[in-house]
Amino acid sequence: MHATELPRNLPEDWPGVIALVGDERALKISTIELILENVLPDEDDSPTRFVGKDTEMKTVRDELRTVSMWGDRRVVLVDEAEEFVSDNRPALEKYAASPAKKSLLILDVKSMPKNTRLYKAILKTGLIVECAELKGVALTRWIQDAATSQFEKKIGKAAVQLLIELVGGNLGLLGQELSKLASYVGDLPEIDVEAVRRLVGGWKAETTWAMTDAVRDGRLGEALSHLDKLLGSGESPFRIVGGVSYVFRKMAVATELARQGLPLNAALRKAGVFPNDTDGAARYLRRIGRPKAEQISNWLLEADAALKGGIRIPERTQVEMLLVKLSGVE
Repeated sequence: MHATELPRNLPEDWPGVIALVGDERALKISTIELILENVLPDEDDSPTRFVGKDTEMKTVRDELRTVSMWGDRRVVLVDEAEEFVSDNRPALEKYAASPAKKSLLILDVKSMPKNTRLYKAILKTGLIVECAELKGVALTRWIQDAATSQFEKKIGKAAVQLLIELVGGNLGLLGQELSKLASYVGDLPEIDVEAVRRLVGGWKAETTWAMTDAVRDGRLGEALSHLDKLLGSGESPFRIVGGVSYVFRKMAVATELARQGLPLNAALRKAGVFPNDTDGAARYLRRIGRPKAEQISNWLLEADAALKGGIRIPERTQVEMLLVKLSGVE
């Protein structure tokens, strides 16, 4: 079970052993909080915590088998438990088969191969909770659910897509940015693309968007001026080309969809072009014509390969060459 599924599938009877497996720290923290809220509902109760590398199995086992004088359950949490698990695997396998009654052992590990006896033993009598990085639809759903449940805000798919592009998939960082965005939009019910652009991207992202808009509209001189500002500020050519690719790769996808018969505006929407940019993107593709539009993917790939050492041309020149090609200006 993935950690995001646990709130909807809380056990009626909590098992004796739970393994939190993965390296997504924000998920582990929220999962531990959820477990403790349900297993130790009294705010005065707290788990006993150990650090794996500094802990012996006897100490953990004695703690688990000690009858609690105050609460219904005793919870022992072993943080960073990789070394602890490695050193005590047979003993843990034995304990998982017959855990202490009214006690819960939580193991926090980065990995636990499914073919190991310990994994199978815990899965048989306990619970394995995956705390791995979310991707695709699952990550989008997590962001939208977090915005609604924590901040009472809606956030559309386009804004989510841009937020992931700017921040990445780390849930802790995404949560921080959602908090900032919720405050930024104030009483408005929705976090939109423009809010993400302005608040999360900062001036460099704003300048990158202005540069790509200028390329799209054939204002090459203005685009090169924005490029000069970005490079002058120390922005990496790789990040600049990444931003350009993020925008124009969608144009390439839309071109292929249109070639297959889908109306251009519908193709742009399906390719993920932001609604406010659809008309501008359509004008761009019509302006440069299909032969050039069908080369966009190749131009982006060539620029990426060149920056990685494919040709001996200064990085600035390589980025300028890409912008010239994309602009369609003769």
